[in-house]
Amino acid sequence: MRVGPVRSAMNGVSQPRAPALLLAAGRGTPAKRLLDADDAAAVLLPLAEREHVSRALCIHTGRELRCKVFPIKHYQDKIRPYIQLPSHRNITGIVEVILGETKAYVFFERDFGDMHSYVRSRKRLREEEAARLFKQIVSAVAHCHQSAIVLGDLKLRKFVFSTEERTQLRLESLEDTHIIKGEDDALSDKHGCPAYVSPEILNTTGTYSGKAADVWSLGVMLYTLLVGRYPFHDSDPSALFSKIRRGQFCIPDHISPKARCLIRSLLRREPSERLTAPEILLHPWFESVLEPGYIDSEVGTSDQIVPEYQEDSDISSFFC
Repeated sequence: MRVGPVRSAMNGVSQPRAPALLLAAGRGTPAKRLLDADDAAAVLLPLAEREHVSRALCIHTGRELRCKVFPIKHYQDKIRPYIQLPSHRNITGIVEVILGETKAYVFFERDFGDMHSYVRSRKRLREEEAARLFKQIVSAVAHCHQSAIVLGDLKLRKFVFSTEERTQLRLESLEDTHIIKGEDDALSDKHGCPAYVSPEILNTTGTYSGKAADVWSLGVMLYTLLVGRYPFHDSDPSALFSKIRRGQFCIPDHISPKARCLIRSLLRREPSERLTAPEILLHPWFESVLEPGYIDSEVGTSDQIVPEYQEDSDISSFFC
């Protein structure tokens, strides 16, 4: 397989270099080496917990990136949102694209784990930490909406940490987003994670507002950050969808009044009654919870936490 500028991907050089030979490792197989004519070398190591994503390690410099592999005939559609979207600190950008005969290898900056795994390990977050992270999530979504991009399949797993300290987040995936024209954000695509899906997607046979559906998903994310479980959770699909259609959920007593207000402003059954992503950033919860001296009360964790992700489970697709 002959491919393009590998050294620029691994060393940050933008100009093309000599072609390279790439042998990408599959799941459960040994790591393979990436070599170019200048004898720069990189190794691709599949990440077991993230499908179609590999670690790309430069042997000589030690730099680490993330690599996603797409069929060559589809890769332009997959990366178009990254190209259209103006740069934003909370959204992943492409470092390099290497084209092979049948596949495209797209390189991104490395990350330090995703939000779903982080919340699962922490059970729930204090309001101060949740506010700092959720504000970055909303900032990324608002930037997409203002740039004519609707995310659609929005969930915690799509956000990763940019730093080892796990204080900075960025939206990691734009491959399955929708590019809209003007203010028309009507969508008919019903693809998405059931735990995050909005009532109108389940109830309508026509189109729905993609931006409003994204805001519902943000509400699910905020609830999950603060409570440690999904607002609508059931192992039976029909029961889960029934709960979402009713839109009834309980907020534990330890959640502050302003956080309750924000959650309820996002998880409204009527799409037009939900806040927009830019409006969320103006909500007083952020200011109140992030002011100096704020102390979050310590309470016990719930027994219904964000579930483990198991690919061989019959209901795994509901726990995204």
